[in-house]
Amino acid sequence: MSESEHQLEDVTVGIFLAPAGTEEVEFTEPKQAVTDAGATVEVLGIDREAGQTVTNDLEESDSYEVDRSFDDVAVGEYDGLIVPGGTVGADKLRADEDAVVLLREHIESGNPAGAICHGPWALVEADVVEGRTLTSYPSLRTDIENAGGEWVDEEVVVDDGVVTSRNPDDLEAFCAAIVEEFAAGSDE
Repeated sequence: MSESEHQLEDVTVGIFLAPAGTEEVEFTEPKQAVTDAGATVEVLGIDREAGQTVTNDLEESDSYEVDRSFDDVAVGEYDGLIVPGGTVGADKLRADEDAVVLLREHIESGNPAGAICHGPWALVEADVVEGRTLTSYPSLRTDIENAGGEWVDEEVVVDDGVVTSRNPDDLEAFCAAIVEEFAAGSDE
């Protein structure tokens, strides 16, 4: 095993999955990246039903099992959280009070999180954007700015433990940054 395979040993990561509409590659690639780095990963959902992912926001893709529902977890159980995009999935996640509270309390506790594409909608809803610089899918710019954040058009942005990226084209940079932030967070 290489050193990168041990970076997240003893780190537990929760990755969000909507009942429908999560962009598959924005779920599978970050999940694989943190798993490959040694993290224990749990899939978190609105309920325990499998989540139906999509490709390009419209084409139905694979389903994935949910390990735990948001109402069954607590802050402190995860060293890092990941919020994938997908327009419909991200909208469902930001509308779930338990998901939003978990994300808010996790970040307010100083723990790292990553959100890609439309995933930063959950950051806006969690009220953790003010004073931070973020990136996202371009249509979220006004939401981020209205929430007190600064929006930039960059591949990946890391601001005080919050990692954001624009779209699936940025996954390589996003995955590297979340592994780095989650490793740094576990060292503190």
